[in-house]
Amino acid sequence: MKRLLLVEDEPGLVLTLRDRLTREGYAFENCTDGESGLERAAREGFDLVLLDVMLPRLNGFDVLRELRKRGIDTPVIMLTAKGQVVDKVVGLKLGADDYVTKPFEMVELLARIEAKLRRAPTVAHPSEGYHFDDLRVDFRRAEVLKGGEPLELSAREFQLLKYFIEHRGATLTREELLNEVWGYNAMPSTRTVDVHVAWLRQKIEPNPRHPQYILTVHGMGYKFAG
Repeated sequence: MKRLLLVEDEPGLVLTLRDRLTREGYAFENCTDGESGLERAAREGFDLVLLDVMLPRLNGFDVLRELRKRGIDTPVIMLTAKGQVVDKVVGLKLGADDYVTKPFEMVELLARIEAKLRRAPTVAHPSEGYHFDDLRVDFRRAEVLKGGEPLELSAREFQLLKYFIEHRGATLTREELLNEVWGYNAMPSTRTVDVHVAWLRQKIEPNPRHPQYILTVHGMGYKFAG
């Protein structure tokens, strides 16, 4: 089930889209201001974001600019009552994937959502590195900097972090992590994964007891939301 985030403060439109998109089989979630929309879109693994331009606290252009600045490439469709060409150009230059002007036909929006989801990669493979908050991960040098200072990770911890980053937003089972990080021929138990995740959290999380980057998906495994 694809997860969609709607960042929109118009109650009637939220209700309409929630009803239609859930009936179409999407997992629908909503934020009503730009700041909360930015944080959820940045930390959770949504497949697509529907982003209004005129929002309280932080407008849609600023939300989009910050998402792309953080290296988050989740497909974004802008929603706005503005129809001027300049607004569309600004949105697209900032990294929007599409632009729909209100009022719009629901069938058109659904078609655009489907088109973007078909083209969006399900797995992200950063080529050289990744950064989030005060952490920078350099894949080529196999090193991690926290606040500009080197962070000591074991080879396995680095491989685990790299795999999480490459599969950002996806729920990863312990069995998958064992196979892909430890290898099919290795014989550790799923407890090994839990131990290494705990060690990694101690090193990268601001508060390891309440992780915000490596999240536990109860009954399934883990998800990276950095």
